[in-house]
Amino acid sequence: MKKLLGFVTLLFIFIACNQPPKKAPEIPLEDFFRNPEKTAFRLSPNGEYFSYLAPWESRMNVFVQETGADSALRITAETERDIAGYLWKGNDRILFLKDTGGDENYHLYGVNADGSDLKGLTVFEKVRTTIIDDLKEDDDEIIVGLNKRDPTVFDPYRLNVLTGEMTMLAENPGNIVGWMTDHDGKLRVAITSDGVNNTILYRNTEEEDFRPVLTTNFKETVSPALFTFDNKMIYALSNLERDKIALVKFDVENGKEAEVLFETQEADIDGINYSRKDKKLLSVTWTTDKEKEHFFDAEAEKMKKELEGKLPGYQVAVGSHNKAEDKFMIRTYSDRTRGAYYFYDKATKDLTKLAELSPWLNEENLCEMKPVSYTSRDGLTIQGYLTLPKGYEAANLPVVINPHGGPWARDYWGFNPEVQFLANNGYAVLQMNFRGSTGFGKEFWELSFKQWGRTMQDDISDGVKWLIDQGIADPDRVAIYGGSYGGYATLAGLTLTPELYAAGVDYVGVSNMFTFMKTIPPYWKPMLDMLYEMVGHPETDSLLLADVSPVFHVDKIQAPLFVAQGANDPRVNINESDQIVNALKERGIDVEYMVKDNEGHGFRNEENRFDFYRAMISFLDEHLKPAEE
Repeated sequence: MKKLLGFVTLLFIFIACNQPPKKAPEIPLEDFFRNPEKTAFRLSPNGEYFSYLAPWESRMNVFVQETGADSALRITAETERDIAGYLWKGNDRILFLKDTGGDENYHLYGVNADGSDLKGLTVFEKVRTTIIDDLKEDDDEIIVGLNKRDPTVFDPYRLNVLTGEMTMLAENPGNIVGWMTDHDGKLRVAITSDGVNNTILYRNTEEEDFRPVLTTNFKETVSPALFTFDNKMIYALSNLERDKIALVKFDVENGKEAEVLFETQEADIDGINYSRKDKKLLSVTWTTDKEKEHFFDAEAEKMKKELEGKLPGYQVAVGSHNKAEDKFMIRTYSDRTRGAYYFYDKATKDLTKLAELSPWLNEENLCEMKPVSYTSRDGLTIQGYLTLPKGYEAANLPVVINPHGGPWARDYWGFNPEVQFLANNGYAVLQMNFRGSTGFGKEFWELSFKQWGRTMQDDISDGVKWLIDQGIADPDRVAIYGGSYGGYATLAGLTLTPELYAAGVDYVGVSNMFTFMKTIPPYWKPMLDMLYEMVGHPETDSLLLADVSPVFHVDKIQAPLFVAQGANDPRVNINESDQIVNALKERGIDVEYMVKDNEGHGFRNEENRFDFYRAMISFLDEHLKPAEE
């Protein structure tokens, strides 16, 4: 009997060990791309109320709730477009931004915290609003930038958020691309650009004229972040005479670095945290495969570690706080969940969960995003992320190559609904930080100059070959998909390396380098010469640009293509997508084309996201999955 039981046990173990891995249940598409249940939590200055964005009529609107209460009041009623961003102005009023149909001409509105007195504050046709300083110590005024006098540049205005009255603080002479205030809300720094060189302008008081203190080529960064708390010097992010961006104290009066406060050879410093109440720096952040943080303040470090202890297994971010800095909004996240918001009382150490962003997604059914690296053909280390579908053997998988937009941006570790959606549908996904991706230092960035469709594309192609060599990718079932520059990389991949891809999805991507640079937003024009140096000049580099413009090489496209575009896109004009689609149709090739008339650079309205991803997965399945699957 004992022998029989032992045999049965061994048989059970053998069967269990040889069972195929369990696949995740198929998750409805809408669960990945529907609006979060609640997000963007903010505390009022007195800490007695908090606000958040939540869907109403399928658009993200502002809700306000008393701290400790069970219900909230919706104070906006937008039905055409999600609110793009908002903030508290004093304890009784909220300001928010929205555009029209994705045109990115954001207008500023104000509304009382009880929903009364809704007022448009900067509602001017074809004018974009930027917030220069929200003046936290002044309940009635903020400083905004508007390009209503000249569409190519922004003038600073002091705006009364109750009356709408505005006073211009300075007239932009035509070359100022940024403004900065001190801790008293005084406009004391400006950044100019001649298209290639940047100059920091400074003045001691608003009564004085600005004067130049430092000029650098755009390849060198001295980016003012905030004044020191005595308003005499500036904390800046700088890579002067170094490869990686460091946090420095900058003697703005004399135009030189006074002290290096923190640097690491791992990556560029990309964030600064400070206490307005205590007038001190708290920490800096940078990103390798995941975000890292160095603390200057022991108390802030202790609080962060305590929170991480209370919320194990998640990345923890300290967000909005009240003026007294003793009440905080805490956000968690990981690669398999959008995470949750918590209210934290620093005095009592009570941590109260407020909301899961997407409670309908079970992280146990989602996939791990693994940091990876491979070597480019010319010897560079390319960092990236590989997400494998749950329950599949990591061999001969259909793969989606997903280059990021920008291109001078980067991919990060964390929850990505597109990646998780594709993985849930059985696809491996590779994201790579090709040369030019930001955060990896000056040299890595400069290697991308005039390399659209060349070595930048080689880095993507080398990622495909790496996956094939690893045995992960089925070489006959590799697709490429991306948005913006990633859309360009999709078209470049299909035209320059057609043998690599079985299908491509181009989402608001560039197809013609010449027309792209003619249709950029007017407020990009002060930096056009820089763009010429980084991408190529339409006249002196015409052969280069023609060689890497996919629209001129459609005869090389072998794989099926799906194109999606917003009609009001101010960055990548709809003409870019029209050109590639028309060129293919002229060759008698049918191309799937989706245009949304109420969208811009990427689809923001929920129903349009559903349409796009439903069409995309149907397209990919048709061309990458055998009929029997």
